[in-house]
Amino acid sequence: MAKLSVNINKIATLRNARGGNLPNVKQFAIDCQAFGADGITIHPRPDERHITMADCFEIAETIVTEYNIEGFPDERYLSIIKEIKPTQATLVPDPPGVLTSNAGWDVSTQYETLKKHIETIKAWGVRVSVFVEPKEEDIERIAQLGADRIELYTGPYAEGYPLGDKSKEILPYQKACEKALACGLGINAGHDLNLDNLAFFNHSLRQLDEVSIGHALLSDALYYGIENAIMLYKRCLH
Repeated sequence: MAKLSVNINKIATLRNARGGNLPNVKQFAIDCQAFGADGITIHPRPDERHITMADCFEIAETIVTEYNIEGFPDERYLSIIKEIKPTQATLVPDPPGVLTSNAGWDVSTQYETLKKHIETIKAWGVRVSVFVEPKEEDIERIAQLGADRIELYTGPYAEGYPLGDKSKEILPYQKACEKALACGLGINAGHDLNLDNLAFFNHSLRQLDEVSIGHALLSDALYYGIENAIMLYKRCLH
């Protein structure tokens, strides 16, 4: 069964909107794990518009499951990974000013850069995942670079899911998973997965190791509560 890692960036956004420490991001990470989350994901951006540098280290103290830190591999991000040594580092291609991660790496043009960063992070004993679109040639290159996993960018699937043929929308991801497995890569996924589209995605791709979900899950938690929201998302992964 795929694991559910809860991205808690938006909790930090809510706290930062008012100042102070409400909601308490560290306590929220503790509670998510107590309520059944299989991991915690954060994306500490340089402008600290949500997760701050201090949050990275405070959350690390709470982890009893898995800790996934996403980010663009600049000097700041790499220093965080080196010091904390989370379970997983997910490398995303978005530069600092981008609102959200909305594209995978252009692996062919960034091959040498990725190779250097993957080798560095793996030397620290951290699992490396690379954010990619469902393109078989990119997945093959990621395997050549020595990464442990890919994270499939699921934005196009989520956008197309309510509009047309579900089997057509899922097909590129099925092919991508086949290629990843053939290359010995683990498979994560994330971006705009929600209670409407997650179950079909998971059931169509039984090879999934992990999904990372934040915005939709926390939006649902406004209505259902965070414990119930986590339970509902985990049901989709059964």
